[in-house]
Amino acid sequence: MTITESSAVPAGTSAATLLRFATAGSVDDGKSTLVGRLLHDSKSVLTDQLEAVEHASRNRGQGTPDLALLTDGLRAEREQGITIDVAYRYFATARRRFILADTPGHVQYTRNMVTGASTAELAVILVDARNGVVEQTRRHAAIAALLRVPHVVLAVNKMDLVDYAEPVFAAIATEFTAYATRLRVPEVTAIPISALAGDNVVEPSAHMDWYGGPTVLEHLETVPVDQDPAGHPARFPVQYVIRPQSAEHPDYRGYAGQIASGALHVGDPVTVLPGGRQTRIAAIDRLGEPIQTANSPESVTLLLEDDQDVSRGDLVVPSDEAPAVTRVVTATVCHVADQSLAVGQRVLLKHTTRTVKAVVKDIPSRLTLDDLSDHPDPGALAANDIGRVVLRTAEPLPLDPYAVSRRTGSFLLIDPADGTTLTAGMADDA
Repeated sequence: MTITESSAVPAGTSAATLLRFATAGSVDDGKSTLVGRLLHDSKSVLTDQLEAVEHASRNRGQGTPDLALLTDGLRAEREQGITIDVAYRYFATARRRFILADTPGHVQYTRNMVTGASTAELAVILVDARNGVVEQTRRHAAIAALLRVPHVVLAVNKMDLVDYAEPVFAAIATEFTAYATRLRVPEVTAIPISALAGDNVVEPSAHMDWYGGPTVLEHLETVPVDQDPAGHPARFPVQYVIRPQSAEHPDYRGYAGQIASGALHVGDPVTVLPGGRQTRIAAIDRLGEPIQTANSPESVTLLLEDDQDVSRGDLVVPSDEAPAVTRVVTATVCHVADQSLAVGQRVLLKHTTRTVKAVVKDIPSRLTLDDLSDHPDPGALAANDIGRVVLRTAEPLPLDPYAVSRRTGSFLLIDPADGTTLTAGMADDA
């Protein structure tokens, strides 16, 4: 694991990239204030939005604008002063574009943190300098590690309330990075901040001359992003079969969907899973126009050389880079529903565009967050528990290990009775 105070990136690397990042932390650690400060000080707030926040702040008797209201938009959130739902914000600087997911800190809404971080390339985990690392901090770090978020920022907030003391920051950074190392988090960058005062968020702090690293925005602008490495094998989940039945194209049969990873080319030998039928790509259409090559995450329509029986939920892959097809799924999961997940329970498993019936055959262990030990044979997982499960599916699934592909190595478990999402799963290595 690498622990840094800065990220050196070659000039121009981040000029045209998109960074998806999520914020997390315990209740009242200041996530929404940090996000509001980030948007405000980077000039990413429209005039009418700022006026609305100023008006709402005055109505609450506050003399200065409460920047947390830029993300806490739900009425229930404003009344309670906590974030409940995931708030997505889109903004850009001269160096990079951003999609930000501000996730709740309350333990009750940990499931929302899973949602927000599932597609993130970076997680900002806030800690109140007065409280240090708490259980929810450890839970969020564990979730970031399980979701293979490659970059973690530890933002030690409210430094103004501890007199900007370097020893306080150093002690928290040491404790957190030691914990993250045991979780195998690849990289942690620790930054001391005051979201309320603006210290080290966008502009460097005048109160912490002992800190020589980047501000939060500087780090976000320069952290390397590898959204779809060339080495990733192509994966194309079929979402829809197109049969226009037109006189001009009476035999047209296209398979539409979004490329999950890699690239596809006309003429490529491919295999359709889980059946294993082999063919070649005859043509690729994008917005009705033929193209020779398509890359992730483009949405395209594939035409195959042979008359194949292909339907929604099938996976088109390169014939020489096909994933394993299995009926037994071993995975690490985060249980997000209020109702427990028990051995013997029947569920639906949703993987990309395919949904199959499954049964929970075993729950070998549950993770204890305090010391990262495994509690063997718990029998069931309760809300917010992290554990390992073994599932038996009614139909074979083409499943990549989550370490290889976050998109085709992940799945959801769903209650077949009412459609409630029960569990977010990450497939183990075969």
